[in-house]
Amino acid sequence: MQDIIIMSLLGLLSIGVIVMFIVVRGMNAKITDITKTLGYQYNLLGKIQATLKNKNATNAVAENAEIIYQDLLQNLIPIMAAIDTMPRNTNEHPLWRALGGIMDEYSRNPFALEKLRRCIKLDSNISNNVTNYIARANRLLQYLTSTEPDGILASTFTDGLLGQSLTFFNQAQQLATTGDSI
Repeated sequence: MQDIIIMSLLGLLSIGVIVMFIVVRGMNAKITDITKTLGYQYNLLGKIQATLKNKNATNAVAENAEIIYQDLLQNLIPIMAAIDTMPRNTNEHPLWRALGGIMDEYSRNPFALEKLRRCIKLDSNISNNVTNYIARANRLLQYLTSTEPDGILASTFTDGLLGQSLTFFNQAQQLATTGDSI
């Protein structure tokens, strides 16, 4: 009878060990799943943080756009006066009206490039304004490119009036420094 009791206890103990082994394995599987989930969540939080940083940077540009636009416009006003160009008559921001007027004048009269070249060559104030405009516009484009991963905003500015005006001013500046005329 003692053998039966010992065997029964050993049997119950074995069953208990097997049940404990199954429970521990189940818990281990759950801990592994939790670890994977936490790793995934951590990576997702990192991506969200990077996206928010980029959006904050883009929002900072939007909030400071008026300051940036006014800075660019301050360099354009003397240039427009020197080449006798009027801004567009639209409801746009004054910067875009000024750039539009310059580019419209150039499309109607390619001699506007020669006028700007002469002004750059003969007037150091105009030369400084052109250099400042180019530097600040390039910095704006570089900032937009670095802060926005899609590049949609930067490409919009590059392909639009800002990019066209940069090409125009760079061309005039290059012609003025090389001494060539059109």
